Amino acid sequence: MSKNYKGYSKKHLMKIFRLMATSRRMDEKMLTLLRQGKSFFHIGAAGHEGAQLACALNIKPGYDWAYPYYRDQAMVLGLGASIDDLFLGFLAKQDDPSSGGRQMPQHFGHKELNIVSQSSPTGTQYLQAVGTAMALKREGKDALVYVSSGEGTTSQGEFHEALNWASREQLPVLFHIEDNGYAISVPKAEQMAMGSVFDMVGGYHNLNRLETDGTNLFSSQRTFRKAVTSIRRGDGPALVVSNVVRLMPHSSSDDHRKYRDTADLANDLKRDPIENFRKICEDDGIITAEEFQAVWDEVVQEVDDSADRTQKAAYPSKADAITHVVNEDTSHVKAGPIEPLGEAIVIVDAINHALYEEMEHNEKMLIYGQDVADGKGGVFTATKGLSTAFTGRVFSSPLAEASIIGTAVGAAVAGLKPVVEIQFGDYIWTGMMQIRNEVATMRYRSNNAFSAGIVMRVPVGGYIHGGLCHSQSIEGFFMHLPGIHIAYPSNAADAKGLLKYACRIDDPVLFLEHKGMYRQGFAKRPEPSSDYLLPFGQAAVVREGQDLSIITYGMMVYKAIEAAKKLEKTHGASVEVVDLRTLSPLDKKTVGASIQKCNKAMVVYEDTLTAGPGAEVAAIISEEFFEYLDGPVLRVAAKDSPIPFNWDLEDEVLPQTEDIYDKATRLLGF
Repeated sequence: MSKNYKGYSKKHLMKIFRLMATSRRMDEKMLTLLRQGKSFFHIGAAGHEGAQLACALNIKPGYDWAYPYYRDQAMVLGLGASIDDLFLGFLAKQDDPSSGGRQMPQHFGHKELNIVSQSSPTGTQYLQAVGTAMALKREGKDALVYVSSGEGTTSQGEFHEALNWASREQLPVLFHIEDNGYAISVPKAEQMAMGSVFDMVGGYHNLNRLETDGTNLFSSQRTFRKAVTSIRRGDGPALVVSNVVRLMPHSSSDDHRKYRDTADLANDLKRDPIENFRKICEDDGIITAEEFQAVWDEVVQEVDDSADRTQKAAYPSKADAITHVVNEDTSHVKAGPIEPLGEAIVIVDAINHALYEEMEHNEKMLIYGQDVADGKGGVFTATKGLSTAFTGRVFSSPLAEASIIGTAVGAAVAGLKPVVEIQFGDYIWTGMMQIRNEVATMRYRSNNAFSAGIVMRVPVGGYIHGGLCHSQSIEGFFMHLPGIHIAYPSNAADAKGLLKYACRIDDPVLFLEHKGMYRQGFAKRPEPSSDYLLPFGQAAVVREGQDLSIITYGMMVYKAIEAAKKLEKTHGASVEVVDLRTLSPLDKKTVGASIQKCNKAMVVYEDTLTAGPGAEVAAIISEEFFEYLDGPVLRVAAKDSPIPFNWDLEDEVLPQTEDIYDKATRLLGF
């Protein structure tokens, strides 16, 4: 043969074949191990290997970034993951580099190779890839971000949100759609109006679209070279649609014979990318059948040896089952003294000042969200002046909560510190998939390799005549999510200290700001100095008492104090009020000390009564401090109803001072 064939040496071609064969043999071996009960799930790459390796040839492992989807086994091998790496993940072993055995097989991740931990939801990876690309571009790097899925995932809104953001900002993202014609059992014709993803995405400007036969490595490689060249040149994102075949069922839990006929399956076998590669090389006299067979035999032995070796590896210790939910070490974050500056400020100004100080402190911090830039400066003016002071680091985002949160995850993974604003808590729900399955789990599922250390600022709460969709209390939902801290200040000094602390730690924080208190005089406090950080999990006794302890937070702190004063006047009762300040973590020590002193407890909260935050606090009190109680733990909360617009009806639904007073009077009678 000539020295080069289609730009490759024979040695390089043999290496490519070895990788394709390795992925195929691993699929076969994993299914054998699954039938033996050695593992319990498998998703194969069979039929996709050509397109994946053609792409991998154009990626710089450990320099570029990758968000591969669950069928990208050959791609991951091409980026440098070892056979042992993938078997350790399949077998859920302790040394699995993807997750330490925490995730299902084929949920790839590799810190050294910049392969970001992937989860099961389909499509969430796209916005994260855009966020990482945003970070790379801001730091002046010429690296790109690879992200992939099947064609079925292009029905997800987050795919299109990612294309919109990436094309608008001309970000270095390589979108790879591996089109095998089926989203599990649903054929492509039932997924989209147009015949191809290529046609469907034609309206996005600055998006370089390409389509290729993904079963032919050589033509695929040329296509990916064009795409990558354009991205590295600074032309913006590119999307490659690889037409491939799925030679196995969707997963080990699927039987594709139920929805695909034998002729369809037989036609796919004729397009096997490995056989295609072999035929091209053999027909042109580049590599002989005997040489291919010798490599295949070596691969079989290598894969089988790895399977035997990794089966003997240790499983994770049970003691590690709940480690790395959050960062266990925050010793690097030092809390400074309050040192009031003298002038009392309102909460919204405290938040603004905290953000300004933290932007000066950390040049990698970004602030974005809907309407946050000047001249608006946020709908509540919390970010007023910041985009002027920090040009390019504070900016308004599209009106899309999933986009805001998803890109923040990707930016955080790449080393930035995104502090994002969700304009109203009532509209956070479109970002809930990102929050629940991505933000909250990134550290845990990657076994501490990656973290999504973002801050999500969210105005919440009622008493503003905001009706059903501008009055919601959302904290009860989020207290159920391990992996996210929740801060909820009741005054300006706490707001500043808690927010600054949130900006310093490497964990996700949901920072709740009661919009009804933004400018209230009763929440004003002397402003702490720029050195003041208020660590999470430290409740405050805001009113001393001996007869009854009211555990509360947010706006309810002031209604509890009002009720306490009235009880003292009418009943001579000494009522203590404890402000939790953070809901995750909860300060059980301060709560317990108050219960031991007062012997009676009430929990007051603005969220709905049923399954609200107070239910959890009451359960903790009953379980851990029961012996100190002289009566039942009572709750005062909003009624189990949406918040109506009419002000009289709003007052009826939301907890009032009289509600606290009446229930406390009952409890004092025990």
